[in-house]
Amino acid sequence: MIRQTSTPLMPGIISALKDAANPFSILTKGTLILRDIDLLAEAAEITDVGLNVSVGFIDKELWRSVEPGTPAPARRLEACATLNDRGLGCGVLMGPVVPFLSDSPAQLEAAVSQIAAAGATQVTPIVLHLRPGTRDWFFGWLRASHPGLVGRYTDLYGRGAYVPKAYQARISGQVRELAVKYGIGRPRPGFGHGRRPADRSGPAPAQRPPIDPQTLPPALAPALPEQLTLL
Repeated sequence: MIRQTSTPLMPGIISALKDAANPFSILTKGTLILRDIDLLAEAAEITDVGLNVSVGFIDKELWRSVEPGTPAPARRLEACATLNDRGLGCGVLMGPVVPFLSDSPAQLEAAVSQIAAAGATQVTPIVLHLRPGTRDWFFGWLRASHPGLVGRYTDLYGRGAYVPKAYQARISGQVRELAVKYGIGRPRPGFGHGRRPADRSGPAPAQRPPIDPQTLPPALAPALPEQLTLL
């Protein structure tokens, strides 16, 4: 018999990983990560800790429609800012980018500018995936909320789950240019990364390359070697 409990699980998991000096990363669409910020800071003194929040767009109406029950994008970016202010490098997985609803140049720039304002260490765009189950729900929502887009989505996705590579490449290129424009990933003076505080002497550990959207597994977690990813 499994008995329900109100005891949070993450503190114990993070503590175990810290005690074992095991590198790990966390990708979240929530804000509860701030509850464990002190523990994360302790872990980052011992091992590599990768942190990312998921914010695909900043449109409030779209958020209410397609991400019900999640914290607002602005709140997630506040969590990102708080982690970065603490010296815990936090990036943003910009997903999902929703074709024809959040992918215009103006919408992408608005999102990237706010991501930059949160001090994100990197931004990686992920275009909406429509796997079985999700596809059925999404097309039902689309017919009810944006019937004029059903044909365009059918053409874009066909019978598959992913947009054509050319579309993904265009979005990635636009976001990459905006990241440069707004200084995302630019070194911040006095900012510590990983397990080496900013004031510790000696060479800094090598930084991991940006996440390649085409290599992400279905769970959208960064595929980094010898890492445990907690969703």
